[in-house]
Amino acid sequence: MKLTAKKRGLSFFLCLSLLSGLFLQPAFAAPAWPDGPSISAEGGILIDGNSGAILYAKNIHEQYFPASITKILTALIILENCSLDEVVTFSHNAVYNVEVNSSNANLEEGDRLTVLDCLYAMMLKSANEAANALAEHAASSTEAFSAMMNAKALSLGCTDSHFSNPSGLNDPDHYTSAHDMALIAQAAFQNETFAQIVSTLYYDLPPTKRNPDGLRIYPGHQMIKKNSPNYYPGAVGGKTGYTTLAGNTLVTCASRNGMQLITVVLNGHRTHYIDTRAMMNFGFRNFRSLEISDYETTYTSIENDLTIAGLPVTDLSVIHTQEDRRITLPINAEFSDTTSSISYDLPAGSPEHAAAWISYDYEGHMVGSSYLLIGPKEPEVLSSIAEVPLAEPEIPATQEPLESDASADAAPAKGHTPAFKFSLHIPPFFWFLLAAAFAAAAGYGILYIIQNQRKQESANQRLRYQRRQQRLQDIGISNDEFQLLLEQKRTRKPILDGARRRTPKRRKYR
Repeated sequence: MKLTAKKRGLSFFLCLSLLSGLFLQPAFAAPAWPDGPSISAEGGILIDGNSGAILYAKNIHEQYFPASITKILTALIILENCSLDEVVTFSHNAVYNVEVNSSNANLEEGDRLTVLDCLYAMMLKSANEAANALAEHAASSTEAFSAMMNAKALSLGCTDSHFSNPSGLNDPDHYTSAHDMALIAQAAFQNETFAQIVSTLYYDLPPTKRNPDGLRIYPGHQMIKKNSPNYYPGAVGGKTGYTTLAGNTLVTCASRNGMQLITVVLNGHRTHYIDTRAMMNFGFRNFRSLEISDYETTYTSIENDLTIAGLPVTDLSVIHTQEDRRITLPINAEFSDTTSSISYDLPAGSPEHAAAWISYDYEGHMVGSSYLLIGPKEPEVLSSIAEVPLAEPEIPATQEPLESDASADAAPAKGHTPAFKFSLHIPPFFWFLLAAAFAAAAGYGILYIIQNQRKQESANQRLRYQRRQQRLQDIGISNDEFQLLLEQKRTRKPILDGARRRTPKRRKYR
């Protein structure tokens, strides 16, 4: 009895479903964001200093007194505004406008040290008179310097802080948050001189009035001292702080395996090193850092859409992703597990040639960011682009596959080795039926896939053309100018006679 067309179609799909079930792979969900440690301090945060990703947070926007970790911001401002060999003269106010028995380097009014000497005294010995002297040197008064501190904090994205002095001594109007201190520390550790100062194990100050033979000073941060029980392998440095109102405060940076982790502890209760170690261990054990440019494919087609291939370099700049930007993910997660968004509203401090800002998200966590830049690529890359012809994308009409194509596609390849073999004893006739069903299913499947691929490619070409037109407008090229460039290319003589023109291979969007 002959099967109707409907029944034949149903039989085909049943066979195809049965056969495809043999090869289906289970879909795995992205790993969950790791649960963080428990810390005793009132506020704490762990970030990756390279990507800016927040890996752990506890009360990160609550306001606390920072104590001497304030000096990180003071040092950063001094490094950005003063030369290291400038001479600082200690005033009466700088030496004596401090709390009794507060940290000092035994300096006296009239002492003269370089900016570099003062920075070491302030960061290693936590000398409050050195902080005051540096502030007066840079801004004439500690009050004026406080205005510089607040302006700098605002430029770094701080929203919870107000600074009233350069040292961090008690003041009701002097406060910060774990989030803001992490931003400040991230900026500071990007300064090579700052990182060198805070990682130094000792420094010799020159002779002064009270120290005629000079003074050797050592860092207060115990996690960089190998003979300390609080030593932490990979610790780069940081800053300690303590007042009766602030409690223990601590900022620490440690580097391992391409990750630069930064922790902040606020209002600690003598467990600041324990809390820091717990956060650091959590970060290094549960996360990894990736170079964005090594994995990013979503936005590389922008370059293809805007290439205007064949034109000289000066005719159109190239858009490309920024290098040396990183993303931080759970250790078993993949770059493809992230979602990205693009914005043309650029943040403060963007590179000069930035065209857009890309941010990456993982389960609600911002894990990294990068820029799209406008600028010429390397000459060898441009030369290869110049050989590709400039043309509007051709949008072919959808065509039905021919029977001859189907028979050719469905023909089995010679020498093919089966990927699987049953161990059961099954009659040969059944194998013949199964092979016939498989061949029929494969033939129908190939036809179906070819047809849909052609439809999808047609839709993708239309989408790419629309995106290219929009992006050309975004970078200031009008449709008329674009058409003129097209006409110039069409009338231009090929570089090599008879050379075959090829369309650049485009990467699929993910």
